[in-house]
Amino acid sequence: MILGVEGLNKALLHKAIDLLSRREHSIVELTNKLRQREYQADDIDTVISFLLDNDYLSEQRFAESVFRSRINKGYGRRYIETELQQKGVNSSIIALAEEQTDIDWYHQARQSYLKKFNGSDIKDQKDKAKRIRFLQYRGFSTDEIFSVLNLDVQSE
Repeated sequence: MILGVEGLNKALLHKAIDLLSRREHSIVELTNKLRQREYQADDIDTVISFLLDNDYLSEQRFAESVFRSRINKGYGRRYIETELQQKGVNSSIIALAEEQTDIDWYHQARQSYLKKFNGSDIKDQKDKAKRIRFLQYRGFSTDEIFSVLNLDVQSE
C-alpha cells in the first residue's frame, strides 16, 4: 500500500509509475513525458515529489542505468556524461555514478574500435581521420583515441 497518496491525482500517479516500471527516468524526462500528456504542472510537481520521497524515482539509479547501458553499447565517458546532462541530471550525481562504474576507458575505446574496424590496417590519412572521428563521436578523449591508434600501429 502506498502511503500518503491522499490529494494526489491518481491517474497521473499511475501513469508515472507505469512509465517508471518500464525503465528508470530522470526527473526532467519524467516531467516532460507527463506534461506531454497534458497533466497540470502543480499535479506533476506533487507526484514527482511523492515519487522521490518514496524512492520510486531516483536520479542516482537513472544515472547508473544509463552508464551501464551505454558502456555495454561501446560509448565513452564524454558521450555518457553529455547525455545525462542533457537529460537534466546533476553533475555531482553523474560523477558519483561514474565513480561507481569501475571501467578502464582505454580498454573500452579499444573494444569499440576493434568492433567497428575488425583490426584492419589504416589505409591512409583519410581512413585514419575517419577512425578518429568515430571514436570522438563515441565520447572518448584524445588521449584514449591516440592510445588505441598507437596500439594499432604497434600490432603491425
